[in-house]
Amino acid sequence: MRLIDTFFNARVFAETLPLLLRGLWITIELGVASIILGLILGLFLSLLRLFAAPPLQFLARIYIDIFRSIPLLVLLIVIYYALPFVGIRLSPFAAATAALTLVSGAYTAEIFRAGIEAIPRGQFEASMALGLSWRQMMVDIILPQAVKIVIPPLTNNCINVVKDTALASVVAMPDLLKQATQAQALAANPTPLIAAAVIYVAILWPLVVLVSRFERKMKVGSR
Repeated sequence: MRLIDTFFNARVFAETLPLLLRGLWITIELGVASIILGLILGLFLSLLRLFAAPPLQFLARIYIDIFRSIPLLVLLIVIYYALPFVGIRLSPFAAATAALTLVSGAYTAEIFRAGIEAIPRGQFEASMALGLSWRQMMVDIILPQAVKIVIPPLTNNCINVVKDTALASVVAMPDLLKQATQAQALAANPTPLIAAAVIYVAILWPLVVLVSRFERKMKVGSR
């Protein structure tokens, strides 16, 4: 009974649920914004790295390598606490979104690059032989095939972005983890943290199952 009262206290859960739901909504907003911006940035960087002039390819590669090497927590602290010293002050939400987008964009760029490079070279040659412009070739021929290839790793990256939103609590962002931590302190009981963990699982588990099913379908289709 002491285990249940300590970690699964129904009274504490009921009292702190509204606080957790407010944090959940902020976590969803932060995750969706970071995922969308990261996808846009990643696609742009991958196209630069593959098709731009050599100097731009070099810069894109440097960006990708650097932001894949920087720990997200360090970047988040730099953006929120260091940038005000040079006159750039961001809200906790903007700082967290910027950090997540910069890192997610670097990983997404590599995912898109791998997907585009997996398209047979003949597809590019056939598109050019048909007189298609570069934009028509990418939009109508190459990217639709590449997106199908990269959906599983992209989904995994999106799941990681949502999990990484928990780090936003270090900049006083009232996300799910921050609210759960505050609720734990107010109630002197760890039940809110357990509830937050369950909420994370409830959100992300369906995505994990969806990715697994899609990967199995692709394996069957390739046979």
